[in-house]
Amino acid sequence: MKKLFLDDIRIPKDCANGLVPTHLNKMYWDGDWDIVRSYNEFVDWINTNGLPDFISFDHDLADVHYTMDFSKNSDNQGTEKTGYDCAKWLGNYCIDNQNNLPNYIVHSQNPVGKLNIQGYLDNVRKFLNK
Repeated sequence: MKKLFLDDIRIPKDCANGLVPTHLNKMYWDGDWDIVRSYNEFVDWINTNGLPDFISFDHDLADVHYTMDFSKNSDNQGTEKTGYDCAKWLGNYCIDNQNNLPNYIVHSQNPVGKLNIQGYLDNVRKFLNK
């Protein structure tokens, strides 16, 4: 099984400590993951290796995402791509190539980002299964 782990800092074993449902902990300990740290690495990995069987998504992929003040209405929200951008690219890739969406989980600690990724990919899956 090909598994892809998207996170700028953590390793898969870090997710076995409360970031994912308990029944998935074993999967994060098995050590058989390819790790990508950015949007570009994510896209390059899939373009090189094809779709994985499983993807674990983080949302915040750069320091700028941890320090932004979202309470202010400003345009300085950073240009670094997030896990949500990766999810959107993946959805388009699957639709354009008529592929099923891989199984996935979102291990992000960003609650809004996590819901955005999950909601988007759930909608892509519904569209592909029509």
